[in-house]
Amino acid sequence: MKKLLSAIAFAAAVAPAWAAMQTVTLSVPGMTCAACPFTVKKALSKVEGVSQVDVTFEKREAVVTFDDAKANVQKLTKATEDAGYPSSVKQR
Repeated sequence: MKKLLSAIAFAAAVAPAWAAMQTVTLSVPGMTCAACPFTVKKALSKVEGVSQVDVTFEKREAVVTFDDAKANVQKLTKATEDAGYPSSVKQR
């Protein structure tokens, strides 16, 4: 029994942490023309782990789906800021 418990504990300790897909809505108020969403989408799409980006000019927002083992909100907001469009998590 002791060996079984030790094996289970060891397996739990070395098992990989499973990543989860996350979706976040970013407010991007600096988009002032119809071409801006293309730049924002391109910048967000380059972030490793991002699987989907939908940018809406009318709402001034970007909805981003990403693998949380490879990306996070800080990387996403940095990508938009580096492209000239600072963003923040939209509060619902």
